[in-house]
Amino acid sequence: MTIAEERVLESTRVAEWLRDAIVDGNRQPGSRLIERDLAAEFGVSRVPVRDALKLLEAEGLVELRPRTWAIVREFTPTDLADLDEVRQVLEPMAFRLAAERHRRDGLERLRAALDDEQESARTADSVVSRRAAADFHEIVVELADNRLLGELMSSIRSRLRWALAQHDDLQHIAEEHVALYEAIRDRDGERASDLAFAHIESSRRERLAHAEALRTGAIRAVRTI
Repeated sequence: MTIAEERVLESTRVAEWLRDAIVDGNRQPGSRLIERDLAAEFGVSRVPVRDALKLLEAEGLVELRPRTWAIVREFTPTDLADLDEVRQVLEPMAFRLAAERHRRDGLERLRAALDDEQESARTADSVVSRRAAADFHEIVVELADNRLLGELMSSIRSRLRWALAQHDDLQHIAEEHVALYEAIRDRDGERASDLAFAHIESSRRERLAHAEALRTGAIRAVRTI
């Protein structure tokens, strides 16, 4: 393996870990990401850390600061409203196409993600449930079998995963995914599209309720590591 290839692998590994930490709430919005500290934590040089931070900036999860550090992005209400508007256009299309075009192996993968989400929601394992919920949405895009749609959704993938993690009612979200799965299974594109649009609005309400609970102290934010 060349030095350049090793650097790419290291930066990818650092980016994956930081992405999960941000999405899972272990790195809170506004917290600092300092190159030398991250390099020591991962046992790598500062170069792959710098590359990883640039990648996460492009994904919209961090904001670079002068010199050698960054901060986890704080999404404003406007940022999230913009994301909702884009989702309301793209996701109903994705679910409709997935219903019309899915193959058996793809449907089985979707069912597996849904099973993981339901079981982890039942046991109140919020991290696994939220990750499975995000996987569910990403598999739907794959089943839609539209390359351009996949590219457009990929450009907001990390922001979408973060937004999907901003809710507490895991069971409710899982139940909505069951209805979406059944529409896809039944190849009912119109029903899948309608349910997807309603699901985005439901997710918005859950996210706002989660934010209000954090603000009032009804729940506590995950401690930053």
